[in-house]
Amino acid sequence: MKWLSPPRVRGVLRVGSALLGLGVTGWLLATLWPEPDRVAQGAPLSADQPETLATFPESPVTVLVIGLDANRLGAPTNQAAPKGPANADALLMLRIASREPLQVLQIPTELGVQLPGQKDPGRLSELWRQGGVSLVSDAIHDIVGLEDGDPKRYVVMPRAALRRLVDGLGEVEVVLGQSYQRQDKAQGYSVNLQAGRQSLNGVQAEQLVRHLPDPKDVSQRRQRQDILVEALIEQVKAPSGIALIPALVDQLDADVETNLSRSEQLSLAAAIIASPEPAAITRLPLADRSGEQTLRQIKSGVSRPLWPQP
Repeated sequence: MKWLSPPRVRGVLRVGSALLGLGVTGWLLATLWPEPDRVAQGAPLSADQPETLATFPESPVTVLVIGLDANRLGAPTNQAAPKGPANADALLMLRIASREPLQVLQIPTELGVQLPGQKDPGRLSELWRQGGVSLVSDAIHDIVGLEDGDPKRYVVMPRAALRRLVDGLGEVEVVLGQSYQRQDKAQGYSVNLQAGRQSLNGVQAEQLVRHLPDPKDVSQRRQRQDILVEALIEQVKAPSGIALIPALVDQLDADVETNLSRSEQLSLAAAIIASPEPAAITRLPLADRSGEQTLRQIKSGVSRPLWPQP
């Protein structure tokens, strides 16, 4: 029984304590320290990771989206009433980053703007026919109070591009609070959408965002535009979105006008997919409408910028 002598017992206890200490230390490290990054170890990316599309942008990118009321770029007339040159029928600002929620700003097309030398103010939407992207972008920069150089990128989408976008994503799911039925012979289109959960193709999506029974109630149409924007974001972020996007970017190339390269478009799409949810859709603060006026104004007393940088 010499092996149980006091010196040997103390030695066994020391060894046992050391092993126990190593075990506890290992447990704490496994619990409190994050698991090593598989990508950093050189593990291949799986097909459902947005990084397979393109590398993320190094910093947030602001993109101006201009939706036209014409069917195609360069069309001689719009598809609205009254007939005439194309107008900016929808205006959105996107702030895209992979580590921040997608930010969307709805800009009212009926904002009143007065250019130097003009006697009376006109609608913001009409600036498209007067000066294209440059004039619309400059006006929005001043209205919102953006940083110098913003918006850096733009996308101009006529209605054919919207239809192709929705169809290319495989339709979009929306929930409508009411039914919409209307036949407009003057504009050559009809609306027939039922209340409840709907799966919209490109033509139906166009009906949803075009529907404007009362020209003085554009804000109601913006609410429907919000529904479609949220549905598009959800579809892009769906598991099938990553596989569809490269071909969709190629398909839209002839339908849109943009200063984004193909690689930049893929990078921003990857960032949208990776961005935390939910996306934030906000609107500019508008003053109450006065009487029957159709032009709107920004609420007095608000400070710039109207869309603060994060």
